[in-house]
Amino acid sequence: MTDTPSIRWGIIGPGTIARTFADGVAHSTTGTLVAIASRNPGKPDLAAHFPGARIVNGYDALLSDPEIDAIYIATPHTGHAEWAIKAIRAGKHVLVEKPIALSAYDADAIFHEARKAGVFAGEAFMYRVHPQTAILIELVKSGIIGDIRIIRSSFGFNMGSVKPEHRLFANETAGGGILDVGGYPVSMVRLIAGSFEGKPFLEPEAVSGVGHLGQTGVDEWASALLKFSNGIVAEVSCSIMAEQDNTLRIIGTQGRIEVKDFWYASGQKGGVGKIEIFRPGGVHEIIEVEESRWLYSFEVDAAAKAIREKRQEFAAPGMSWADSIGNLHVLDRWRAAIGLEYSIEKATKRTKTISGSKPVQGKSVPKRAIPGLAKPASSVALGFEFFPNFAAGSLTLDAYYEAGGNLFDTAYIYAGGKTEEIFGDWHTSRNVPREDIVLIGKGAHSPLCYPDAIGKQLSRSLDRLKTDHVDVYFMHRDNPDIPVGEFVDAMDAEVRAGRIRGPFGGSNWTRERMDEAIAYAAKNDKTAPGALSNNFSLAEMLDPIWAGCVAASDDAWKTWLNTRQMPNFAWSSQGRGFFTDRAGRDKQDDEELVRVWYSDRNFGRRDRAIELAGKLGRSPIHVALAYVLAQPFPVIPLIGPRTLGELEDSLSALDINLTPEQVKWLEG
Repeated sequence: MTDTPSIRWGIIGPGTIARTFADGVAHSTTGTLVAIASRNPGKPDLAAHFPGARIVNGYDALLSDPEIDAIYIATPHTGHAEWAIKAIRAGKHVLVEKPIALSAYDADAIFHEARKAGVFAGEAFMYRVHPQTAILIELVKSGIIGDIRIIRSSFGFNMGSVKPEHRLFANETAGGGILDVGGYPVSMVRLIAGSFEGKPFLEPEAVSGVGHLGQTGVDEWASALLKFSNGIVAEVSCSIMAEQDNTLRIIGTQGRIEVKDFWYASGQKGGVGKIEIFRPGGVHEIIEVEESRWLYSFEVDAAAKAIREKRQEFAAPGMSWADSIGNLHVLDRWRAAIGLEYSIEKATKRTKTISGSKPVQGKSVPKRAIPGLAKPASSVALGFEFFPNFAAGSLTLDAYYEAGGNLFDTAYIYAGGKTEEIFGDWHTSRNVPREDIVLIGKGAHSPLCYPDAIGKQLSRSLDRLKTDHVDVYFMHRDNPDIPVGEFVDAMDAEVRAGRIRGPFGGSNWTRERMDEAIAYAAKNDKTAPGALSNNFSLAEMLDPIWAGCVAASDDAWKTWLNTRQMPNFAWSSQGRGFFTDRAGRDKQDDEELVRVWYSDRNFGRRDRAIELAGKLGRSPIHVALAYVLAQPFPVIPLIGPRTLGELEDSLSALDINLTPEQVKWLEG
């Protein structure tokens, strides 16, 4: 490696950890520190802390510097995601000080950008690439202490007194123990639990956490219990106001392993690390790991190795993308358990996209005219009931809007109203013009499926959505025990009041009830239902996914929809995974997939979707979405991506234009 040019590093954020990393670069075999970006370049002693490096005025200047190959992000936690994404978009490789982001969702956004840009992105857990960690993994695999039962790990120190001005005590800079040091013990126990299984890491199946929130709104001490599928139980703790022994203990059936300050390994400037093994009969063995190299030089060289080999992530046991996301998922659950949310995650402070800009509506997503709607709507609608909070949901909302999407699917019942609140906070915090949005609302879900529930629930929904109207409205279920005219009357009243300004109709309604409702409206001078929201997919739903669900995919439904040209806002339009490798004739482990979609007819359609996808150079799920969009009547698929990658993957199918002959062939 020494025969190849050095990786030229720049650092954003010239704090204490940046100086430590700079020492790592200086003692590496692969790196050269070229420049430091500071918002205060005239700060005394700044140049002395980074000898030989240029001092650059402002972070943006470093991104455009042609002499920089890779950037180390050393800002406070709240700036990690923004500057990592900006650096990636500038074509730079990035190494981000832990935690790589505030949440698993933010971390996924960073890796999504890196995947598209083809650059390296890594989270700087320096201990993971130190030789001591590799030795520890081999000891666990060897079975020297038998089967692993319990892992205990802590990282805690005592700041002595509360210092509100210090970043560790500031909620607005995501202070506290969990995010600052809790990631170390969590990452280690996941590593050990996975090593016991021969895997790079293992995700816990259960996480429970407790903690103390201090006067400044951050966790001052906290503990969590993790349960893994292989029976291992892990106890982790962290603190900024309590000194702990900071010892890793791996307890097995034939002894235990202990490592003091495992993240420090052999020492910052080299030295001797110790792995102690205790076995029955008083056997005590010490494995000394002597290392002359500086601790942080290992991550510099590991990142350089990946970059030179054109890999985009660390090799194990370094933190891979999946490992970093999984680690943050645990921290997210731990924080949620103790009620810790940072102010920057709330709508009042998170008014820009993750990359620090105001969202601007793009033009990639095509729009179409929908009968009854006064403005064009996107060809696909975005649903987002999976997201736990505003910070997570806003990532997808921003990305969809910036791609050109303007059609949003909400419902009174989703997450107890949380998703409606997320949407209301999103469009108001971003100042998105209401006229740019087409908003779908739904209410009157079972068991409250009654005419008088419509107005009451719509009032609550509009408050949450922070608007005075919806553009499209659906009854979420039908109640055949109620005369259909009563439902039409209730929805017509909302149309006349201006709270529904486009078509309304039924979600999971039968053709018979829709026909009856339309006839009633015509006879009584009421607004007629003008939209449907039933399942529609290339794979026909054999059994309702949920009670009361209705599919509109069979031939009789297609004839009805085509005759009436009734727009169908179709949920589960891609068969909920049936057209991915989750399904298959030999795959029977997913009960819902088997029950709802498995039939010879559907598998025939799946086979043809796979064949056509191969010819088009696309994936079967793209073909499934294109099939829905290619109908001779208006079908607007509702998509529910859980990640930015899933969103972009779905939107990438919008340029597939199937011919009527291809549609018929897919149907068989």
